[in-house]
Amino acid sequence: MTDLAALKCANAERWAKVGLTRDFSSVATHLVSSFAKSVYRAVSSETGVPWAVIAVVHERECSLDWTRSLAQGDPWDRVSVHVPAGRGPFKSWEAAAVDALTNCPPYAARNKDWSIGGTLTMLEEYNGLGYAARGRPSPYIWAGTDRYTSGKYVRDGVYDAEAVDRQLGCAGLLLAMMRLDPSITFSGVPIASARPAPTIQFPSPDIARPSIGHPSKGSIGAFIASVLFAIFNFRRKRP
Repeated sequence: MTDLAALKCANAERWAKVGLTRDFSSVATHLVSSFAKSVYRAVSSETGVPWAVIAVVHERECSLDWTRSLAQGDPWDRVSVHVPAGRGPFKSWEAAAVDALTNCPPYAARNKDWSIGGTLTMLEEYNGLGYAARGRPSPYIWAGTDRYTSGKYVRDGVYDAEAVDRQLGCAGLLLAMMRLDPSITFSGVPIASARPAPTIQFPSPDIARPSIGHPSKGSIGAFIASVLFAIFNFRRKRP
């Protein structure tokens, strides 16, 4: 069984050193376009999966074809025949995408680690962990970068060490997208636990909020106010 913690570390280390060996800019431009981003964000709001992750899965599984499902690239308006088989039909691309991310392995909607290592490993699970079991970088993630040279499963269970994946990998796509859209980040903060900053609550509307005239007890403002008050009283008491 693959050690996912070790794989996360390996993928994070590869990311820190990665360089692109193919042109990702054209595809990345489509992935961050206003229309595509709006659709991906709608699915993200339903699943908690970052929209940029949904975008690269769309490219890898469907070559950006909006008539195909994220789950396996089959048409979403009919029952799927490839693994995962038996999904659908669905009413829309978005509905099929939500199903793929929520109800199909690797159940991306359940992922809580959106650091770059966690993200790339979840994407690798999407395609299978056969490469990790061989100690090789997955072309699903690293094709088109200097972290990958060759090696590919040309069909189920058949690995060819000389074959080269000609599709663009997820890591390079994410990197190219980040260069075009700085809002894409991988902080590692779980989506489900993200909360707004706490609001200061005052115990009663009758209690004044801190101000220049009424500084908080023990604050610098309170100290300065006490000094000024002492000076003022001293001057008043002078004959």
